[in-house]
Amino acid sequence: MAFKIQDIDETRAPLLDHLVELRSRLMRSVFALMIGFAICFYFADPILAFLVQPLKDAFPNGEGQLIFTRLPELFFVDLKVGLFAGFMVSFPIIANQLWAFVAPGLYAREKRAFLPFLIATPILFTGGASLAYFVVMPTAFRWFLGFGGDAGGLAVEALPAAGDYLDLVMQFILAFGLTFLLPVLLMLLHRAGIVTRAQMAGARRYVIVGVVALAAIVTPPDPGSQVILALPLLVLFEGSLLLMRLQERAAAKNADTPDEGAADDKPQAET
Repeated sequence: MAFKIQDIDETRAPLLDHLVELRSRLMRSVFALMIGFAICFYFADPILAFLVQPLKDAFPNGEGQLIFTRLPELFFVDLKVGLFAGFMVSFPIIANQLWAFVAPGLYAREKRAFLPFLIATPILFTGGASLAYFVVMPTAFRWFLGFGGDAGGLAVEALPAAGDYLDLVMQFILAFGLTFLLPVLLMLLHRAGIVTRAQMAGARRYVIVGVVALAAIVTPPDPGSQVILALPLLVLFEGSLLLMRLQERAAAKNADTPDEGAADDKPQAET
């Protein structure tokens, strides 16, 4: 009985060490987010001016304005801008802290396998966000402004509120950025053995319907932005199938060759 209690006591130390390290990583991530928020909140006006540019270009001759109908609205807009931009700025540090916590428990080959996904994630997200900012938002805003005109002798003009506009911009950027991570999700599911390339290829028609439905849900209700999101997602899906084929060929080739360094590929146990 004493031996069993000793074994339990010996397993507490590694668990406590992991919890202490997790707390340290979380505190560093929160500190990085706070620093990023403080810096971006200070520069909230230039950042908001950058986010407003697509709407400004969509107005005829650059004419137009943002309004606020509640006294504290602009203050909360600056808070949202600071938090949104601060998270974007501090995300590399947060991701690094997450990786530093998880990496010691992975085999060397698992670290090498995850490295392409770590590199592809910010690239794909940035690509989706850039597509939203430079292509989709100007197109969608011009389409929305086209509904203005005359109604019963009264002019119908667009006077968007600053808070509503910022929410719309964040919806565009997050929707396109996150949905562009579809290849990362599919490749992780494939590497984990949850899905195969043959299964995904066989479900292509359902994937097309799902992509169109997803584009209709995450984007504003204009057909232009939905089509602009759906087409790249379908291209990324087909690209994922190609990468799955290459991955399966590489796995089959490695299975035919003996793994001489398997014994040295394990993570070192703590002493």
